[in-house]
Amino acid sequence: MADANAKVGSQAARPLSPHLQIYKPEVNMVMSIVHRITGAALYVGTLFLVWVLAAAASGPDYFGYVTGLIGTWPGLIVLFGYTWALLHHLVGGLRHFLWDTGRGFDLKTIDLMSWGTLAVSLLLTLAIWGYVLLSAGGADL
Repeated sequence: MADANAKVGSQAARPLSPHLQIYKPEVNMVMSIVHRITGAALYVGTLFLVWVLAAAASGPDYFGYVTGLIGTWPGLIVLFGYTWALLHHLVGGLRHFLWDTGRGFDLKTIDLMSWGTLAVSLLLTLAIWGYVLLSAGGADL
């Protein structure tokens, strides 16, 4: 067994832990990272949702002010991102639920479901926003 205290020069010769410079990024690894990022984004986005609900409870003037801010292009981009993060996290959660049943662990299925998570979340986001923009709800945008 190797001696952990063996010294090479002035430093101990210890094995390095693998990191992103060693691992080749694969789609399932990237989707895992994105799932965590979308979870954090949902936390912040939910604070915005609480802000809108609090504004609605405060009265029509403040509600109009808040929805006016959200109705700007930067606000709509944030809302679009929140929609995608919500759907991506949802679809990723369904993928994890399937794995919890003990299915889908072969590498081909893992890659297919990872790409599918991205595709389905993007398609659902575009479908929702397309519906909103083409319906009466998008007339004000």
